[in-house]
Amino acid sequence: MGCNFPVWLLLPLPPPPQHLNGNRQDGIAALQFTSGTCHGSDHISSVEHGRGNTKIEEACEMYTRAANMFKMAKNWSAAGNAFCQAAKLHMQLQSKHDSATSFVDAGNAYKKADPQEAINCLNAAIDIYTDMGRFTIAAKHHITIAEIYETELVDIEKAIAHYEQSADYYKGEESNSSANKCLLKVAAYAAQLEQYQKAIEIYEQVGANTMDNPLLKYSAKDYFFKAALCHFIVDELNAKLALEKYEEMFPAFTDSRECKLLKKLLEAHEEQNSEAYTEAVKEFDSISRLDQWLTTMLLRIKKSIQGDGEGDGDLK
Repeated sequence: MGCNFPVWLLLPLPPPPQHLNGNRQDGIAALQFTSGTCHGSDHISSVEHGRGNTKIEEACEMYTRAANMFKMAKNWSAAGNAFCQAAKLHMQLQSKHDSATSFVDAGNAYKKADPQEAINCLNAAIDIYTDMGRFTIAAKHHITIAEIYETELVDIEKAIAHYEQSADYYKGEESNSSANKCLLKVAAYAAQLEQYQKAIEIYEQVGANTMDNPLLKYSAKDYFFKAALCHFIVDELNAKLALEKYEEMFPAFTDSRECKLLKKLLEAHEEQNSEAYTEAVKEFDSISRLDQWLTTMLLRIKKSIQGDGEGDGDLK
């Protein structure tokens, strides 16, 4: 009679390399013991007598123990694999929460060695959490995946998709502040990818949502400023109309340094005066340092003054 465990549990482990440290040796020993729980007549007898779950529970514990030993040894791939196997066994036991937790542990381990496998494990956890209705936790892990795409795999389109999904889940759970943080990441990347209309819609939406909040209204001017810059890149007249709209919506915006800068830039652009444009930016930067995103957008606008990208492409 064959074993009822999955085939992958019975696969032989590779021989341990020489000069392993103690934690890694212990981890491999734990895995070997776990594989052994599936062999022999004792296991077959226990399954036949309805005690198979006990064996699977023991295997889960041993895989988790092995994974933690591999973590201590900084053998991240082995740790991720062991956590992943524990997650699959937890699913056999219908322990969804434990399975999701193990998939997350696997993802966190794989992040240090195999970013794509980390994403696979985190997606598996997300599937379980959404099935359980735990959308806030699922949203958190979508952010983690987005960050992996940002920093490790450098796939901004996929990062955007996961930030958007996270925002949707947060909105559904009425976690609007968390949703806005994700949407602002989407807007920033959309503008960098020249998807200006998408960025404008988000900045205007978040600005409108925050301008009446006593704790958040100070940030609204930044969102309207960024929306106006996106308009400016597309069309000068659009930027003028948007600026008027933002001042009407949010009167406090009129007295902000951001609004005053926009008016100076619009005037310089209308006159095709590159020096005046640069001087206005330098004055603003001397008080409020420009970050990389703002610098990029302001340079894109300046190029339309200089004509087909002529000039030094500098704001200083």
